Formats: sequence, C-alpha cells, structure tokens
Amino acid sequence: MIATTIQLCTYNRATLLERVLEAAFDQTVPDNAYEVVLVDDGSSDETPSVIERARLRATCPFTVVSQANRGLAAARNAGIALATGERIIFIDDDVLVLPNFVQEHMRSAAARPGAIVRGGAIEVESLDELPPPVWGIKDYSGNYFWTTNVSAPLGTIRAIGGFDESFSEYGWEDIDVGLRLRAAGVKAVFNPRALVYHFKPRPRASSIEGLVAQAKAKARTAVALARLHPHWRAYLATGINPAQRRLAAWRRGLGLADRLRARLPDRSERELTSRELRLSRALANEAYFEELERALRAASS
Repeated sequence: MIATTIQLCTYNRATLLERVLEAAFDQTVPDNAYEVVLVDDGSSDETPSVIERARLRATCPFTVVSQANRGLAAARNAGIALATGERIIFIDDDVLVLPNFVQEHMRSAAARPGAIVRGGAIEVESLDELPPPVWGIKDYSGNYFWTTNVSAPLGTIRAIGGFDESFSEYGWEDIDVGLRLRAAGVKAVFNPRALVYHFKPRPRASSIEGLVAQAKAKARTAVALARLHPHWRAYLATGINPAQRRLAAWRRGLGLADRLRARLPDRSERELTSRELRLSRALANEAYFEELERALRAASS
C-alpha cells in the first residue's frame, strides 16, 4: 500500500505549478512509497499543458482530476476521494516542498500514527532566491490545521466528512476541518523539518482591490465558520467578538479606510513599498470588519 498521498489543488497557477510538481516528485523516499494527487479546479490558463508535461516527468504515481471550477473545498474532496495513501498531506499550489518533506511527515506519523502533523513554512517573495531551509519562530502559524503544509490519516479525514463544500468562497475551509478534528479528539504535532517554501510575492499597486475583495470574501465565510462552530476559538479567530468588533467600529467612525486609501498609490504595475504594503493590509483589515458586520446582519435577518 502507498504510505502517503500529497494532495494539492490548482486554479490558474500555471507559472508556479510546474516547479511545485517537480519538487513534489523529487523526494528522498522510494517512488512507490507515495503518490501525488492534483485537482485542477477549472483553470483557464496553460495549466493543462503543464500537467501533460508533468505526467512525462512524474517519478511516483500521479493522478489528476480536471473539473469545472467549484471552489477549494469541493476540489479538496475530489482529491481525497482518489487518494490511496494511509496518510494524506495537503499542500497548496504556491508551495515548494523540500526533498525530505514526505520523509519527515512519515517520521512524525510513525511516532504519532493517529495525529495531525503540521510542518514548517517559510514565506518567500521569489522562488528563484530562496533563503536557507531553516525554519524560525517568525514563520510560525498557530493554525491547528493549515493546508499549506499539514497531514493526517486519510481515514480520519474521511471519517469527519472531508471539507465542507458550503465554503464556496475564499477562507476558513481548512480551519473548519481543524476545529472538527480537534472536537473529535485528534491531537496535533509540529515538525519544523517537514519544511516548505510558501510563495508570497510582494503585491503590486494594481492588486490592492484584489486584496480588499479577498478580505470581504473571507469575512462572509467567517460568519459561516462561526455558525458551524459557536465557541470561543471560532469567535477569536474570526474577530466575531465584542472587543474586536468595537475596536473596528471605532476605527470606522474615524474614517480610517478612507484615510488609508488616500495614502495608497493609484493602480499601477509597480511593486508596493514596505510602507504601502502595511497600509494595504490595514485597508484590507478594515474592509474585512466592515463586510463582517454586513454579513452578520444578513445572517440574523
């Protein structure tokens, strides 16, 4: 039996996908010890060509599902359905794994067979100039289950019903899985040597509105998460709590979003400076909380 499945989904990331797959194929474990299961969720770019080239280069079993765009949760479930490994490792299509990646997940799983294994992720702005593969505390994520780099027994994921496909917009679908796994008593361990590079290019001025739109989508799915998990973990993670909502309301009263917009550049293709990046993230945060209030009102009406 194949020990491990690497599962990833992709959507219009042809320029990244080739390198992501090459890294997934280049592992220190035997080629018959693991497989790669890719779901193409309706890409309209050169992704099909990338996949065909990858088929020729694959050194391990490589399964591809091509489907109409249905969102990440549905795409994950399509991958889970075809996985055959005893353990399934989730990564994203902007993640470059190290050669010992599968080996380290398997090593942690051997010590704690029923546990979630969380790996380390180093954020990089370029995949051509990578820092030394040494995880540091600045790269830490407190998420219990974060599909950038996480594994669990395949049977456990199937037993909880996989991903909730009602999360059709961006955000929180993996946090929902983590909360359900935690409620089921599944423990988690962290292995900083199960390491990936997570590609996070510096946004350009033209992408500011995209950041804002993504934040609004995440606010809408946050309400769905809190409805499914009405307890403090969800309320704290999503900002649906009195302290954060009052602080956001106070900032809205000061017109902070308009002030931030006035200090940001017009749409252009140049990269944002560090200061502009901080301002853009602050603007996205304001958009998140403003949309959160709208979504909460809509949910209660």
